[in-house]
Amino acid sequence: MSDIKPAAPAPAAPLPWPTEDFSVHGPVEARAVGKIQHYVGRVMQRNWTSIPHVTHNDEADVTGFETRRKEWNAAHPDQKRSLLPAMIKVAVACLQRFPVFNSSLSADGATIFSKKYYHIGIAVDVPTGLLVPVIKNADQKSLGEIAEEVARTAEKARTKGLSIAEMSGGCFSLSSLGHIGGTSFSPIINAPEVAILGITRTQDRFVPDAEGRPVIRQLLPLSLSYDHRVINGADAARFTRAFAETLEAFEFS
Repeated sequence: MSDIKPAAPAPAAPLPWPTEDFSVHGPVEARAVGKIQHYVGRVMQRNWTSIPHVTHNDEADVTGFETRRKEWNAAHPDQKRSLLPAMIKVAVACLQRFPVFNSSLSADGATIFSKKYYHIGIAVDVPTGLLVPVIKNADQKSLGEIAEEVARTAEKARTKGLSIAEMSGGCFSLSSLGHIGGTSFSPIINAPEVAILGITRTQDRFVPDAEGRPVIRQLLPLSLSYDHRVINGADAARFTRAFAETLEAFEFS
């Protein structure tokens, strides 16, 4: 008798998208999906289905950070600092410390490209969808220069739109929903990057001090989605913890 076993059946093809006449259930209004929203949707679908996503959650204690930021803003009313530019500088520092996060995987999964530059993408909510302008060479720019560029590119994204060049070349992306709310989420990786960090609203919470007494601290939720083909869970945990600690110690200038 032959020991050869029959080949396993091929995986079944996905079921087709359901079609339905919604009007039989009640009034409906049909509108075409905008070009940007349609394109971004296709990109998100490709990234989500092609990359094995894992999301690691942590928190940064930004009590001291916020105190220093408010002190800076009070002393420099014409150069006020916000959270996002500081996080871009922190992201650069962490990418330098953990270079695997500053890489890309080839389409066939056989080659990892380690990048020697630091371009940081920032997700911007626009009326027509989502755009991700890229702050190029963030390691070579001051906090003030980054703040000005973030404000300028975000405004351009919301009003005039961005060119492909202005959204290309990113190494790592930040997606902040803190101005809206939330406690955590799983951001979709912006391929060919291998990780993206989501930020939600800072929360006031009682935590024990060194003597065990409850004190109020400001805690910033961090949600790191990473490509598990390139990054393992332990490295993701170390990166997110390093990001939190670097942000907590950040000094304004």
